[in-house]
Amino acid sequence: MLGKLLSVPKLYRLLRDNQVLGMNRRNLELIAKYNKRRYYPLVDDKLQTKRVCLEHGVPVPPLIGTINHYYQLNALPEIIADHHSLVIKPCSGAGGEGVLVFKKQRRDRSGALAFQEMNGNWRSITEIRQHVSNILAGIYSLGGQQDKAIIERRIIFDEALSSISYQGVPDLRVIVLLGFPIMAMTRLPTKQSGGKANLHQGGVGVGIDIASGRTLEGVQANSIVLEHPDTEVTLKGIEIPYWHEILVMASKLYEITKLGYVGADIVLDKELGPLLLEANARPGLNIQLANKIGLYGRVKAIEALGEEKRKKLPEERVMLCKELFTKS
Repeated sequence: MLGKLLSVPKLYRLLRDNQVLGMNRRNLELIAKYNKRRYYPLVDDKLQTKRVCLEHGVPVPPLIGTINHYYQLNALPEIIADHHSLVIKPCSGAGGEGVLVFKKQRRDRSGALAFQEMNGNWRSITEIRQHVSNILAGIYSLGGQQDKAIIERRIIFDEALSSISYQGVPDLRVIVLLGFPIMAMTRLPTKQSGGKANLHQGGVGVGIDIASGRTLEGVQANSIVLEHPDTEVTLKGIEIPYWHEILVMASKLYEITKLGYVGADIVLDKELGPLLLEANARPGLNIQLANKIGLYGRVKAIEALGEEKRKKLPEERVMLCKELFTKS
């Protein structure tokens, strides 16, 4: 167990001693080894991810519509007019860039639509149309390529995590190796992150014990935190609902995407339960800080099972990981 009040240099030294996985090793020994390039479109294109997940019985956020071409921008008001609570995001975006989340709509005296963001700001339909135009131009996409805009129903997140979240929707990141869920965390929105569950923008990452589904301590900008910076609620010891189902859902991504090393991003909807938000073929490494343990040891534990022993169903893989990686 790593100490609670360590300086960043000491923390990194201890993580190295605890078999921390570095970026170069991740790229060479995991991504290059287990993720064939021809399968990347299944996760880099969120519409393709939705399609293959639904084909395999994995639930995703309900789709309202898409804008694929500039000529469709005039239809945008009609597409979203009947929806007060929605999300607009790039199909091939990354890092939470270009995502708009709306909780309410109104019309002015002329009948023009406007939508309210989670932070209280209002955007006119003209502003929203311009944002979608930017998405189509590829401003937020991987590699700056032309993109599509996805419009989804907004997640109404489960109240189990409401005390440790600020404005936005917390999500769950599960790292999956060869179908085995080896490490997990929840990413919590903060005032600093603008209500987005994005660690690079100031969100808080909190480790989760694979066996029990209970939260551990957190990290924000490489510093250990014991309480949410805005709600001041203790982060440790919160039980994640549907934990077993979440791990099985993440495990299934191996068969769905054919990627051996993948990050599953899952949200908890109050009405629909766990939903797969997206999958990532290049998941980041801050999850190690949140869990205070390196990924490399867990990677080696799965590889040591041998090919025959790894031929298990998702449910069996989850049960094995609960035995191998408990922190209780």
